[in-house]
Amino acid sequence: INAEYRGGGGTQDRTIRFWNSSTGECVNHVDAGSQVCSLLWSRHSRELITSHGFTDFQLSVWKYPSLVRIADLKGHESRVLYTALSPDGRTVVSAAGDETIRFWKVFDQEPKKASCKKEDTASCLRGINIR
Repeated sequence: INAEYRGGGGTQDRTIRFWNSSTGECVNHVDAGSQVCSLLWSRHSRELITSHGFTDFQLSVWKYPSLVRIADLKGHESRVLYTALSPDGRTVVSAAGDETIRFWKVFDQEPKKASCKKEDTASCLRGINIR
């Protein structure tokens, strides 16, 4: 299995890196412009969101795999230390050193529904989350 690991750099590094865990090779990276504190993947699209510390106390949305920044979400006045994704995958909650919690509706796409034929039930279930 060929898996990827993603990591953020420290205050000086400012880099998001993607690593192949089998080979140890860095397969992609981007300078985020400021300290990377956390990273979340969208459940419904090929995008990710990062939270930042010094010097840009914000969240940034990126396309993957191109790593093009598509949005910056500003509002915190200190390092954005923690992020979590809502159960439906649409809202991100962020907590920062300024003692605020903010809710951001970031990923508003509907998950793609599996279109299945009755005779192909087994392959259809692979695309459905069952809890």
